[in-house]
Amino acid sequence: MWLLGLLILVFVAGMMLLSRLNLNYSQEALSELRRQQIHEVVSAGLMRINARQSALAGYTTTLANVGESFHSLAESDLSETDRSILRARLENALRDHLQDFEGAAGGGVWFEPGVFSGPGEGYMPYFIRNADDPALKRLDMESRLRNYRNAAWFSRTLGSEWASTPDNAGEVYWSAIYYDLNTERVVLTLASPMYDPRSNLLGLATTAWTAEQIIEVVSRITVTEHSFTFLNDRNNRNLSSLSKGEDTREEQALIDAILALELAGDTDFGARALTTRKLTVGDDAYELYYAATAGGMVYGAGVPVDEINAVLRPMERTNQRILVGTVSAMLLLSLYLLYRIIQLIRELQASYTDELTGLPNRVRLLRDLQTRGGVSLLIINLDRFNEINSLFGNVCGDHVLLAIATRLTAFNHEQARDVLRVYRLPGDEFAILVPLLEEQPIHELAGQLRHLVNGERIYWQQQPLTLDVTIGMAVRRNRKSGDAADQLVSQAKVAVLQAREQNRHHLLYDPSVGVEENYEANLYWANRLKAAIDDDRLVPWFQPIHDNQQQRVTKYECLVRMVEPDGRVISAGQFVKIADRLRLNRRITVLMIEKCFACFSHRDEEFSINLSYGDITDSETVSRILEALDHYGIGNRVIFEILESDGITNYDEIRHFIEQVKPFGCHIAIDDFGTGYSNFSHLLSLNVDYIKIDGSLICNLHEDHTAFLVTSGIVQFARSLNIRTVAEFVHNEAVQERVCDLGIDFSQGDYFGMPRTFSR
Repeated sequence: MWLLGLLILVFVAGMMLLSRLNLNYSQEALSELRRQQIHEVVSAGLMRINARQSALAGYTTTLANVGESFHSLAESDLSETDRSILRARLENALRDHLQDFEGAAGGGVWFEPGVFSGPGEGYMPYFIRNADDPALKRLDMESRLRNYRNAAWFSRTLGSEWASTPDNAGEVYWSAIYYDLNTERVVLTLASPMYDPRSNLLGLATTAWTAEQIIEVVSRITVTEHSFTFLNDRNNRNLSSLSKGEDTREEQALIDAILALELAGDTDFGARALTTRKLTVGDDAYELYYAATAGGMVYGAGVPVDEINAVLRPMERTNQRILVGTVSAMLLLSLYLLYRIIQLIRELQASYTDELTGLPNRVRLLRDLQTRGGVSLLIINLDRFNEINSLFGNVCGDHVLLAIATRLTAFNHEQARDVLRVYRLPGDEFAILVPLLEEQPIHELAGQLRHLVNGERIYWQQQPLTLDVTIGMAVRRNRKSGDAADQLVSQAKVAVLQAREQNRHHLLYDPSVGVEENYEANLYWANRLKAAIDDDRLVPWFQPIHDNQQQRVTKYECLVRMVEPDGRVISAGQFVKIADRLRLNRRITVLMIEKCFACFSHRDEEFSINLSYGDITDSETVSRILEALDHYGIGNRVIFEILESDGITNYDEIRHFIEQVKPFGCHIAIDDFGTGYSNFSHLLSLNVDYIKIDGSLICNLHEDHTAFLVTSGIVQFARSLNIRTVAEFVHNEAVQERVCDLGIDFSQGDYFGMPRTFSR
């Protein structure tokens, strides 16, 4: 704490010295820098306004060029008919150009009497666009005016004393803002003279623009927080509304003060450079920055002097806040460090405890394993726990885990009295650590633990849940210095997997069955599989699918079998994993497609073929499927079964495949539905025809109420989507009765027939 206090004193002294030096320097530089920044912002706004006004002037000279161009076509003697045609083309050209002039209220050309018309006559095609009607309308100016110099816009734009000279060719003249009776809008007019090649005046081209075309540019310019911008026309009339706040009287006072300065007379319209002057309105002092625009107007901005000079005051307040904040931060940091030390001690304790059950967790288990020599470890893995979460929700799953944790904690084994310790592992696993046990006692302990879990049902909202477990066991007689901390845990988990593969409830890890034996087994099956493919000994067998409504077999599922040279038949379960690892599963799929299509081309039943996610994403395999569908023409009897738990990562590819085969009349089935997390949202978009309910649910349907509830939910879900259902692994009459009770459409399993070949 003394060190922290000393550090705070040194830091505060240093900050005070730095802030004083900073303020002295800033006082000299920041005010001038602020004015330069304001100058740049106002100049940027001036450039935007000039760009807009130059664009309006460009539109006007464009119309002048159109008038001159058409006049050049009419210089030769033309008949009245040709002159009428040329006039029509001129007016169409004017109309087309005006359509492109966004915001134009009107525009046209005004020819001198006798030009483009008979002697003493005037030709003045002029079009307007009203505010409530965007369509262009031509005004009959010839009948109203004998000469365009009598038009209202002429006196407002050029004046009665204006005379044409060749020097003003290409010039654009701007009027002040006025109210136009034709368009019933406030506009300003731009005029540009037209000359023939001999510098004779042909007339004038004009465009009329709503005042918003100029004002909206000004309204979007912001210089500082409390500044204002303005735009005055050449008659010293304000075109923009000042926005300094909600006090309209103060705004009007600003407008009156600016107009009183008569900035138009004080501005050099040739230089168009910013001029600066002072302005005082009431108690407020401003600096004005203004300049002439391309259209002969005056644009400017007013910035409060206090706002320019106030740049240092926020810095002073900031420095004070920094000093106070620094001291406060140092004190808070000191307190926080003490708090964190206490928290870290608590977190260290919590890191060894599972948050849900309060049991020691995996970290604590690994630590305990490092401090013990000979021990026995049992890992308890809940069967079908994901189905409980999917059906009843995670809250129910947590309730189940808590109930099992309570039972395990209260358990007291006779050979491990007072030394048995329970741990909660991630997911749906628990671990039991006991002293070293021999094979027979540890199997007895595993049996008692399994009975502890499934012997008494757990109730959730008055609904009984049937649970079972698979237990993996591992034994370590002594600990070696080089052994990994989680070695025993890994061995016990391997035992869990082996127990499931062997359909056993508990299994002791056997270190004599090592990796080398697995390699040898894999190599053996790999050689047998490759030889079977080369010798064409992979053949399809067919298992009947019973229609529960028609009470007969209407479909067959095609299953691959390996025929050994001695005639023995090997099921796919013994070589399909090796085929997947060797990437031979695509070749097997193609063989099945060719042989099954050839077989059922002479039969009437429907038949289903299993496809993995890898088959569907392989373009070559899909091409062979489409070729077979096109060649045999029996797509309406084909069902493609897609494995629901096949690790699908991109459902768009599945949908694309379905869209390719559906036109052939094929049907789509989801196989092994209910084995894992069934993604209902994706299933809704796949347009499937069948759901094959996994056999792990069906085989216990007559005695497992939880399986019955899960299956019932799947059937109701499928029926709501008009999807037909197939029950797999129907192995006896009792199961078939429950299948029929649930209204499942089809049944498949040993009860109706094992896979077989068709007799020739």
